[in-house]
Amino acid sequence: MANSNIQIHPPSKKKTLWAWLIGTFFGVGLLKPGPGTYGSISAVLLWYAAAHVLHLSPIILALGTAITAIIATFGGIRAATIVANESGREDPGHVVIDEVAGQLIALIAIPADWPHAALSLLLFRIFDIFKPPPIRKLERLPGGTGIIFDDAAAGLFALAVAQFIRLWF
Repeated sequence: MANSNIQIHPPSKKKTLWAWLIGTFFGVGLLKPGPGTYGSISAVLLWYAAAHVLHLSPIILALGTAITAIIATFGGIRAATIVANESGREDPGHVVIDEVAGQLIALIAIPADWPHAALSLLLFRIFDIFKPPPIRKLERLPGGTGIIFDDAAAGLFALAVAQFIRLWF
């Protein structure tokens, strides 16, 4: 299991700027306490702003969110790997592109209003923090793949539960 307190090797003095910008989501991951929550909130705020400033239809919003989530997921793997290596940690807490990607997944097909956004945020954070099976197994994947995929799975769980709640309640 990845642990952000375990060093895998000494931190590097070299920092790859693009990887740190993406991995920390432009510095959001450096906020304390709870950088992962700040990463998730940032994703929700950007999603909400895009929906309302650009006046996106629900279908275009869902499609745009899905595409952005895919880009954040697969683009984030390389950045997270580099930042983890340069930090000397398996899963550094300041890497939040995984929370951004997972939160975006949780927002696909969610109505663009505050109650649904808050529900999506709450569900994603619950699944991300508690990592029910099989999510926990995914964090054991190597490098950035493990860092990102457990949060992507948490996003899928959150999306499924949010859709269930929407349809049945």
